[in-house]
Amino acid sequence: MRKKIVAGNWKMNLSFQDAEDLVEHILELLDKETITAEVIVCPPYPYLELATDYAEEGNIGVGAQNLSPFDAGAYTGEVSAAMLVSMGVTHCIIGHSERRKYFNEDDKMLTAKVNQALKHKLTPIFCVGEALPERQAGSHFDVVRSQVRHGLFHLDTDEFHKVVIAYEPVWAIGTGVTATPDQAQEMHAYIRTLITERYGKDVADATLILYGGSCNAANAEEIFAKPGVDGGLIGGASIKAEEFVSICKQA
Repeated sequence: MRKKIVAGNWKMNLSFQDAEDLVEHILELLDKETITAEVIVCPPYPYLELATDYAEEGNIGVGAQNLSPFDAGAYTGEVSAAMLVSMGVTHCIIGHSERRKYFNEDDKMLTAKVNQALKHKLTPIFCVGEALPERQAGSHFDVVRSQVRHGLFHLDTDEFHKVVIAYEPVWAIGTGVTATPDQAQEMHAYIRTLITERYGKDVADATLILYGGSCNAANAEEIFAKPGVDGGLIGGASIKAEEFVSICKQA
């Protein structure tokens, strides 16, 4: 049976003090609960060391929201995988729709980022998902197939085993509109079919696929109950300690 993961993407939110208060509160609440899912927080870059310091005391992992496609050098403003690992970061979100849309991250760049993460033993949380016009046009499977194949299918089997995939329909991110549990299950099953075709059933069955997109305490249990859904990549609800921990309990 696959494990569950709940990862909180804080995005570009919170002051330093707010971030410290949040991680403290999350750890306090987790300490009072029996949580079987792996819990990961993904703060902005300036708060990563704060989070990893607290993670040493509590049972959470820490992920970055992005990383550089380059190893090191004259790349002003970039943060390398090696830097992240040196702070105790364990995971990294790659290919989020906001990075694809606002920062023009294409397949070539995302492939390089996946390679950097794996090279430095970071677990990539690789995001895929279609926009609303693509869903309405019935091309959502084609879009996700292209994203998965171009972003991940250059990896060998051992490398692919180390990747987590997050399906986030773009039309559901931050909109309050959530894919139905059946829509989530349908796409997760489709992604697993693609993996089976490329790597075989055993690899597909072992691959963790998270759901993201307006997932909250009210709908998490129903979504996570689907057999193809292995937890969630949580956005806005992850910066509310009580709601985030409630979601973790439901995974």
